[in-house]
Amino acid sequence: MTATGRLVLVSTPIGNLGDLSPRAVETLRSCALICCEDTRHSGKLLSHAGVSGVRLAIANEHTELARLDEVLGLLAAGSDVAVVTDAGTPGISDPGARLVRAAVEAGYVVSAVPGPAALVMALVISGFDSTRFVFEGFLPRSGRERADRIAEMAAERRTVVLYEAPHRVARSITDLGATCGVGRRVALTRELTKLHEEVWRGTLGDAALHLAERAPRGEYVVVLEGAPAADAADDAAVLSALRMALAGGADRRSAIATVMSSTGASKRRVYDLALTIPR
Repeated sequence: MTATGRLVLVSTPIGNLGDLSPRAVETLRSCALICCEDTRHSGKLLSHAGVSGVRLAIANEHTELARLDEVLGLLAAGSDVAVVTDAGTPGISDPGARLVRAAVEAGYVVSAVPGPAALVMALVISGFDSTRFVFEGFLPRSGRERADRIAEMAAERRTVVLYEAPHRVARSITDLGATCGVGRRVALTRELTKLHEEVWRGTLGDAALHLAERAPRGEYVVVLEGAPAADAADDAAVLSALRMALAGGADRRSAIATVMSSTGASKRRVYDLALTIPR
């Protein structure tokens, strides 16, 4: 049987170069090709690690599919190919997933060298429940898709982790506060593992004020506390408040807004309960 190569996902530091593991260095040194997002960025990492003589090739969101034939050809010839991103674990809100899928479908071995992942670090230092959580990546920038995603997060009982760019984080926190309620707790993390690492904890309402007082810099990882459990009594109270508002002459939209304000229930939950009341 002819030996074939492996596709290896290699996690790289999210800020502190000291987090590059010895096994990651050895894997990168022994590969025939390293697929990366930016050859300049990864070239500096390899130089720091003392790795030389290995070819770098760009496989970002625009070129990952075009790189498939070359990667599969090297694997067929028995050579190992590594995949790295600018920071963290490949395939997590970064390129890599399509290369993995193609290699798996072609029958090649896919492995990984585990290491830094910003979402995991933010989760475990947030202080929120880490036994069950969901990762949302980056929120859609606008439109119904964004509104629907935030509504789902508002009702999510598990801890929610998401990424956000510095120029959009304030808007996202405001939108989350409007849907989840300003009292929901959140942790804002930035510059993780770097010199100016920062973790801010508080409510969504206070987070909006915190961000308004500064110019956000660096990529953010936002950790949102899960929604509180809703029981039958709570639902009954919300329904009662809705019926009272509707009986008082409010239209459905106004009734939902009023009940959200008076009960602190999420928009999604009040809306869903409102739909159960006959017009």
